[in-house]
Amino acid sequence: MKPSYSPYFPFAAAFAIAFTCFSTFGHGAATLPAAEVKTLDRIGDSLGKIDWNFSVDPCSGRSGWNKSTDDQVVCDCTFANHTVCHVTSIRVRSQSLPGVLPPELADLPFIQEIDLCRNYLNGTIPAEWGSTKLVKIALLGNRLSGSIPKEIGNISTLTTLVLEFNLLSGSLPPELGRLSRLQRMLLTSNNFSGEIPATFAKLMMLEQLFLQGSGLAGPIPSNISHLSNLTDLRITDLDGLEGAFPSLKGLNLEILILRSCNIGGGLPAYLGRMSNLEVLDLSFNKLTGMIPENFSSLSSTKYIYLTGNSLSGTVPDWMQNSKNKVDLSYNNFVLGNSTTSTCQPLRVNIFGNPLVSNTFGTTPCSRNADCPNKFGSFHINSGGNAYNNGNITYEGDMEIAGPSSYYLSPTNWALSNTGHFLDNHSLSNIYTITDQSALSRGTSRLDMDARISAISLTYYGFCLENGNYTIDLYFAETMFTSDNTYRSLGKRVFDVYIQGKLELKDFNIAAEAGGNGKGIVKTFARSVLNGTLEIRFQWAGKGTTAIPSKGVYGPLISAISAVNPNYLPPKATIAYRSSTGRFSTGVIVGIVIAVLAVLLLLALLWWKFCMQQIRMGDELKGLDLQTNSFTLRQIKAATNNFDPANKIGEGGFGSVFKGHLADGTIIAVKQLSSKSKQGNREFVNEIGMISALQHPHLVKLHGCCIEGNQLLVIYEYMANNSLARALFADFEDSKLELDWPTRYKICIGIARGLAYLHEESVLKIVHRDIKATNVLLDADLTPKISDFGLARLREDENTHINTRIAGTFGYMAPEYAMRGYLTEKADVYSFGIVALEILSGKSNTCHKAKDDGTYLHDWALILKEKGQLMDLIDPRLGGDFNKDEVMTMIEIILLCTVASPAERPAMSSVVTILEGKSNAVDLVKSDTSLPTSELRSVNLYPVSHQDESSTSASMPDLYPVNTDSDCWQIESTFESEVSH
Repeated sequence: MKPSYSPYFPFAAAFAIAFTCFSTFGHGAATLPAAEVKTLDRIGDSLGKIDWNFSVDPCSGRSGWNKSTDDQVVCDCTFANHTVCHVTSIRVRSQSLPGVLPPELADLPFIQEIDLCRNYLNGTIPAEWGSTKLVKIALLGNRLSGSIPKEIGNISTLTTLVLEFNLLSGSLPPELGRLSRLQRMLLTSNNFSGEIPATFAKLMMLEQLFLQGSGLAGPIPSNISHLSNLTDLRITDLDGLEGAFPSLKGLNLEILILRSCNIGGGLPAYLGRMSNLEVLDLSFNKLTGMIPENFSSLSSTKYIYLTGNSLSGTVPDWMQNSKNKVDLSYNNFVLGNSTTSTCQPLRVNIFGNPLVSNTFGTTPCSRNADCPNKFGSFHINSGGNAYNNGNITYEGDMEIAGPSSYYLSPTNWALSNTGHFLDNHSLSNIYTITDQSALSRGTSRLDMDARISAISLTYYGFCLENGNYTIDLYFAETMFTSDNTYRSLGKRVFDVYIQGKLELKDFNIAAEAGGNGKGIVKTFARSVLNGTLEIRFQWAGKGTTAIPSKGVYGPLISAISAVNPNYLPPKATIAYRSSTGRFSTGVIVGIVIAVLAVLLLLALLWWKFCMQQIRMGDELKGLDLQTNSFTLRQIKAATNNFDPANKIGEGGFGSVFKGHLADGTIIAVKQLSSKSKQGNREFVNEIGMISALQHPHLVKLHGCCIEGNQLLVIYEYMANNSLARALFADFEDSKLELDWPTRYKICIGIARGLAYLHEESVLKIVHRDIKATNVLLDADLTPKISDFGLARLREDENTHINTRIAGTFGYMAPEYAMRGYLTEKADVYSFGIVALEILSGKSNTCHKAKDDGTYLHDWALILKEKGQLMDLIDPRLGGDFNKDEVMTMIEIILLCTVASPAERPAMSSVVTILEGKSNAVDLVKSDTSLPTSELRSVNLYPVSHQDESSTSASMPDLYPVNTDSDCWQIESTFESEVSH
C-alpha cells in the first residue's frame, strides 16, 4: 500500500533524497512507472532538454541523470515496498533551455517541486499546473509572458512562488490570496499592471514578498500589517498617486525596502521598534518631517537609506556616530554644532542637503572654502585608471565608494554613492568593474572600465566657469552577454538626471546601443550658472537583480566628459553665501544684474519687434537663450516634415506637432506662425522664463529652433493633453475619466507649481494666464503648468506691477482686469477658478445656469448664500469622493477668489491646506466676499467690454482646444493697453 502524500516537501527533502539514493542504488529494484517515464519524455521535449537518456530508468541516477544539484530529477522510491518510484522534483537550472513550460507536469501525480531558474524558456505559465500538489515553483530568469493563471491560487500546498525577471503582464490574480501556506512570493521585474491585491493580506504564512519594479501601482494595501510572519518586504517603483506610509505596525522585519513608492508624510515611530531590522531603504519617496527620536534604537541596523526625500531637522547624534551605513543625501538636513561641515561624518552621507554647507558655487561638502582655480571642464574614466586618448586626459576614478560614501577628487569633481548590492553573498560588494574583452571587440578603452551603484550615484563638478557645456556620457553594458542564453536576459534600467532635470527615463544601455558589449555616447548641452554641474544616475528598482548572478543591477557609467569648447566664460569672482546663510552682497548684486540683464534683453527684443525692418530669424539669431538649440532639419525629421498626421493642436499662432527625436524622446513642437503679431516677444519671453525654471509641475522645455522665419519651441510631450480636454464634457474625444483622488492630486500639483513660481524660484514670477488649457497632463496625469509667454518678473521691492492687461476672460482677477494692478495674487485668483472647474467639471466661461444665466463662479457664490455648496460637485463623480477633501477645496476656492487681493492666501498656504498640514477654516473670514451682484459687475465675459485697442491670442495654448462652441470663442487670451 502506498504511503500517504505529505505536502511538507521542504522539511523532508533532504531525507527523501537520501532515502531515494539508498533505495535506488541499494536495492536496484525500484523503477519509475512507464506512464511517468513517457510524461517525463514529453516534459523534456517541451523544455528543449535533449540530454536525458531514457534508455535507463530516470530514477536510477545513471547515464546523465542527476548530474548535479542544478540538473536533477529527484524520485521517491519508497512506494510498494520500495519497488515503485515517483518523480517528486525536477531541477534544471542555469542551462539556457530554449523551450516552453510543460503542461504535462500536471500528469506527474507526486510532483512537488519544479525549478527552472535561469533558462531561456518562453511562452506562458500553464493553467494545468493549478491541479497539482506543487510545493515550490521557481521560474526566475526566463522569457515567460502572459498573465499568472488564476488557477495557481488552487495549489493549496504551495510554499514558494518565484517568478522574478520574466515578461509576465496583466494584473495579479486575487486568487493568489488563497495560498494559505505560501512563505515566499517573489515577483520582481515583470510588466504587471494594476494594484497589489488586498487579498494578499490573507497570506498569513508569508515571510518574503518581493515586488520590485514590476509595473504595479500604489497604494500598498493598508492591511499588509496582517502578515505577521513577514521578515523581508521589498516593494519599489509603484506608479499612482501619493499615499501615506503603509501600516506595518506589529511586524518584526529584517529587511524593509519601500523605494520610489510615492509615499508621503512623516516617518512612523513604530519603525524604531523593529529590533531585528538590518536593512531599511525608504529612498526616493516624498517623506517629510524629522527623524523620530526612537529611531536611535536602530543604531545596530546595518544599512539605512533615506535618500531623496524632503526630510529635515538636525542629523541625530546617534547617526553621526554610527558604525553602520546611513545615507541621508538629497534631503534638507543640517548638522549639529558638534560636527564639522562635511558630507560624511564617519559613515553618514549627507551629500546634497542644501543647508549642510555655507558655500556657494563649490561642492556642498567642499573642504575648500573657495575656488582658488576656475575650471572649464572635467573628464573622468569612471571605475578606471587615468587615461589619455590623445585629445583628452581622463582622470582616474578608482575610489571604493561603498554603500554610503562621498569622495572628493584632487581637482574639481566629487562623487557620492548610495546603496549596497543586496543578496550578493560575496565577502565584499564591488563598485567598479572591468571588462578585458572590450579591447578585443574594438570598442573604446573607456568602455572597458565602469562604475556601478546599487541605488544612486552622483558626479558633481565644481569651481567651473559659468557658461554652456557639452556633456558626453559614455555607457557600455558589459555584464550581460549577447547570445541566446540566460546571461543575455539581464536588463539594466535606470534614470539619468543632469542639473536636477530628468533627462533619460528608464534608460537601458543595451537597448540604446543595439546590444550588450556595445558602447554608446549620450550628449547633452547644459548651462552652468553657479559654478557647479551635477550628474546623477538613479535606480528606482526596475530591471533584473540576479542575472547572470545575484547582485547585478543598478546604474552603470563608463566615462564622463564635460567640456566647454565654444564659449569664453567671464572671469568674474564667484560669490558665496555668508556664514549666516544669507546671500552676500556680491550674490545680491549678481542677482540684480541678472534681473536687469533679462529686462534689458526683453526691452531690446521689443524695440526690435517695433522696428519690423528685418527678418524674424535675423532678429533673434545669436541670442544666448540658455537652452538647447535644435536645427530645422532635426525638427522636420522628428515630426516627419510636420506631417498633418502628427498635428495635435492648432490655433491662431500656428500649430503643435508631436515628434520623436533621434534618441527616442517624444516631444511637442509649437510652431509660431509668421502671422502672429507678437510672436517674437512672447517666444523670447517664454524661452527666457521657462529655461530658468525647474519643477515637477512645470512643463519641461527641451529647447527651441530659430531658423529663417521659423520660431519653434520644443517641449516634453504630454500624453494626456490639457486639463480642459480631460475635464470638460464638451470634448467628446476625451476618453479620460477623472476620479476624485486624481482631481485632488491635480489641484495640489498646480498649487505646488504656482508656489514655486511665486516664492521658491530665484526669479519670482507671475504667470498671468493660469487656466485649464494651460495645465497639461502627462501619462501619469501629473499636472504641469505651461505657456509662459505672458509671464512677468516680480521684483521684491515692488508691491505690484502696473502693466498691460494680458490673460484670459473668466480667469483674470478683478483688480487686474479693471486697473492693470498685477501681483502674484492674480495667479491665486486664477487658481481658484481652475479649482472650481476641477470640482464641478464645468468651464467657468462655458457654463451658464439655466435659471438666470449666471456663470460658474457667480453660481458658486449663489450656492454659498443658499448653503448648498455641495451642489457644485461634478455629478459624474456619482458620490464617490472624500467629503473632507471636497470641503477643503471649496474653502480654498472661496479664499482664492475673494475680490480683495490682500485677503487671498499665498500659494504656499494653499499647498499646506490642501495637503492637510493646516486648516482652511482658520483663514476664512465672514467678510471675504463681495455681494453676488457686485462680483458679477466685475466679470469680463462679454466681448463687447473689451478695449478697442485689444489684440487677441497673444499667447496661445500649447495644446490648443479646437471647438466651435461660442463660449470657447469668448475665452480668448488677450492683451490691451491700460491708462493709469
